[in-house]
Amino acid sequence: MSGTRTYAIIGCGMMGREHMRNLALVPGAELVAVADPDAGSREAAQRQATALGQTIELFDEAEAMLAVAKPDAVIVASPNFTHFDAVRPVMERGCAVLLEKPMCTTIEDAEALATAAQGYPNLFWVGLEYRYMPPVTRFIERVHAGEAGDIKMLAIREHRFPFLEKVGDWNRFNRNSGGTLVEKCCHFFDLMRHILRDEPVRVFASGGQDVNHLDERYDGKVPDILDNAFVTVDFAGGARALLDLCMFAEGAEQQEEISAVGPVGKLEVKLPASEVIWSPRAGQVGPDGRRLPTWTAAQIETVTTPPDALAAGSHHGATYFQQRDFHAALVGGTPPLINARDGYRSVVMGAAAQQSIATGQPVNITFKD
Repeated sequence: MSGTRTYAIIGCGMMGREHMRNLALVPGAELVAVADPDAGSREAAQRQATALGQTIELFDEAEAMLAVAKPDAVIVASPNFTHFDAVRPVMERGCAVLLEKPMCTTIEDAEALATAAQGYPNLFWVGLEYRYMPPVTRFIERVHAGEAGDIKMLAIREHRFPFLEKVGDWNRFNRNSGGTLVEKCCHFFDLMRHILRDEPVRVFASGGQDVNHLDERYDGKVPDILDNAFVTVDFAGGARALLDLCMFAEGAEQQEEISAVGPVGKLEVKLPASEVIWSPRAGQVGPDGRRLPTWTAAQIETVTTPPDALAAGSHHGATYFQQRDFHAALVGGTPPLINARDGYRSVVMGAAAQQSIATGQPVNITFKD
């Protein structure tokens, strides 16, 4: 069977064009068409396609693109609030789907889409690609190998720049994005579940909009998106996880830091430093069965990412590695590694955190899938 498959993209804004660059790195992934209602985005996509040597057709309407181009797979990278409606005609045609995060902006839509995807006869993959940053992937491998023991505390810190400008500034309002803790942080809630291999039962969060976008006006309205939060998540197995988000900390040396602590020691990963740090506890039995000495210095492993993957996007190579695995699953007929169930649960966790901030109360989590 040939390893070549044709691709189309719905939405060629910032993230859609990142997918274009990364598809160009995947052998056998042939981009044939792009759809976007915004003329400026289509023009930018055409310039980029020319620079990459991609021959594409441009459409202002997705259903016309699907009818003409008949792609094997479709990447949905349109604004968050369009995801639910944008993916439906793709599924009606039976194409493989890579749906960007967040899967939907509401729990109800995410649940409905997860139900529809259960019986879908083709690949349905949700773009929670932070699992695919090479240093994070290596960190998770080492956590799952038991180097720190049974993880009791997991902490994720993202100290970064404010939300970027998007077409029509759609990401300035909760009604369009689902809220910061859905739009941005579904990645981190997915990582919590993936790292701990467990399910959340309770969320308690505190956050606000204290610095960013307060002097902006859109049709006379002030943006209402959170720019900082602490979110604590209790898991069924007894572990606790913490998200520390600040979106007015662009001067931070490390944008993302994750730590996992168990009875044997502590593992950390830092980005962009690309370091995985192992700090064992004195006198504990390590994963190889040997007792650790009284004091052991921290050990640092530097994880490299191929320069072409780094250059193709702003997600530390994650978009490339996810697309590589998506294409392999498409060709091989294997199940998605990040499925609609994962997408739905990340939305539920983000929405619960938003609700906890709004009410000042903890929120118990239940899933309907």
